[in-house]
Amino acid sequence: MTTSDPRTLAELQQALRNGTMTVRQLMLRFLKEQTQQALPAWISRPSDAALLAQADACDARLLSHGPGLFETQPLLGMPFGVKDNIDVAGLPTTAACKGFATEPAATHAVVIQKLVAAGAIPVGKTNLDQFATGLVGTRSPYGAVPNSFDAARVSGGSSSGSAYVVAKGQVPFALGTDTAGSGRVPAGFNNIVGLKPTPGRVSTTGLLPACRSIDCISVLALTADDAALVLAIIEGPDPADAYSRFQPGPAKLKPRLRVGIPARPVFAGDAGYRESFAQACAQVQSLGHEVVPLDFSPLHATAELLYGGPWVAERHAAVERLLAEQPECFDPSVRSIVESARRFSATDAFRGLYRLQAARAETAAVWKQADVLMVPTAPAHPTMAEVAADPIGANAQLGAYTNFVNLLGWSAIALPFGFTARGLPFGVTFIAPGGFDSALAQFGAAWQSQLDLPLGALGRSATITPTLTRAPASVPTLPIAVVGAHLSGLPLNGQLTERGATLRLTTTTAPQYRLYALPGTVPPKPGLQRVGSGGAAIAVEVWDVPQSEIGSFLALIPAPLGLGSLTLADGSSVHGFVCEALALEGARDITEFGGWRHYLASLKPVSSL
Repeated sequence: MTTSDPRTLAELQQALRNGTMTVRQLMLRFLKEQTQQALPAWISRPSDAALLAQADACDARLLSHGPGLFETQPLLGMPFGVKDNIDVAGLPTTAACKGFATEPAATHAVVIQKLVAAGAIPVGKTNLDQFATGLVGTRSPYGAVPNSFDAARVSGGSSSGSAYVVAKGQVPFALGTDTAGSGRVPAGFNNIVGLKPTPGRVSTTGLLPACRSIDCISVLALTADDAALVLAIIEGPDPADAYSRFQPGPAKLKPRLRVGIPARPVFAGDAGYRESFAQACAQVQSLGHEVVPLDFSPLHATAELLYGGPWVAERHAAVERLLAEQPECFDPSVRSIVESARRFSATDAFRGLYRLQAARAETAAVWKQADVLMVPTAPAHPTMAEVAADPIGANAQLGAYTNFVNLLGWSAIALPFGFTARGLPFGVTFIAPGGFDSALAQFGAAWQSQLDLPLGALGRSATITPTLTRAPASVPTLPIAVVGAHLSGLPLNGQLTERGATLRLTTTTAPQYRLYALPGTVPPKPGLQRVGSGGAAIAVEVWDVPQSEIGSFLALIPAPLGLGSLTLADGSSVHGFVCEALALEGARDITEFGGWRHYLASLKPVSSL
């Protein structure tokens, strides 16, 4: 779909491809809007002349190479904002502290290098809670960033400026950071997407750390599709980052999910979030998923470690010298939090590590009860006045559903859901195990495609497709069709799920097969045989099995079964279960039932009235 006011990456790319917009025009629009919306969302940026020169260079390359240039530079000409704790060459990294850095960074952070190589243009550094310590967006000497819908309320932090400029459409995406919710909370407050990668998936080289062991660089965008594209570009291993752990997981979630929610959700304030969360749960059910109330006490206990435990000392480690020499440079709330690290000893640090390791073991059980978690992105949306009256308390409550995620090594995506009765944005966050970044992004695109919501604070919606333009990396898989005891819910399905396999689709074979009940098998199993004539379509499920797990899965398949090539109803071929012809002699032909499930159902006794 074309629009006269392109704002998303997809819309802007289309406009540049068809010539209805140039990169210079896009940059002029940014400069005009950045000036007109003279709020403290930006801390610094290159000169107008420097930005326009970069835009002209992009236009020249596009004119020379044509639209095919987007194949190698998918972000060609796209302006983006950068949270001001990430290095951009030529601009100082202030971390919202005027005494911290006055000289420009000499080199780009690794993530900026990757985005620039993909054609994107960093147009400025965005405001934040000082040293990325806060979830409100008010702890900055450059001013408090207002909410994009209600200036009396906070924008959320610490990636406040990045969220604001995306919601307003000044840039199609911006980088934030997310250690305790700093990318997710402002996304929820501003009706945009906040994609928080698994810790270690994205390099943090060139990031001023908050809690170095669990810091994440996150992506804020108008759509999950746009956020996924950016993540696909910036992710990857980095030998220079000691905490780099690039371990992709599945490409997608199951079609029907067990969605864990807080059994006793916590809310505060007057935003009307309780009712909105109930509506979000109903939306989950309307999409065919199961809502599973869970005890979140172990997760909340884990969250307490972040600021109530020795991890606050990581923040002290990042700014220790400045705190000793220029304590007056610090925001009072930030200073009190960082100084609290002094009460912890090395012994306390190890005790904290022991507690976290125990918490990781305990909370892993969550994934036996649920496939993903859905939580309110925040339990409240405070006003500027409420934060001013209680800067520590008002901030602390906002991390109820975010603080535990990175400590546990999990992935998450904050998504818009709609608006409360008071007209405030309400968002939910879906949380999954580590490595599920691609699967969550895909789910996020499908979620947005089901909701006709405005983009950020732009006041208009867009056609959002349920599939990703470019997905973040996932483990390579092999599709395998199952016909019997490995079907969902049947006795051997666990052999698939415990290997990380995900259900791709439910379908039938081409009408070229016959199905038999194999005698004496435990648990009962069928045998599938391809025939030259007289065949029928047989119900199957196709599962994507990680290639690294194929060997162990094959080892579990007993004779006379094996893997062969099956033709599906659409004519495509996949690997699937077949049976040796000799084993079918004397076996009951159950083709008439159309599949193993219907045959099993026929064996159940019919109760008499």
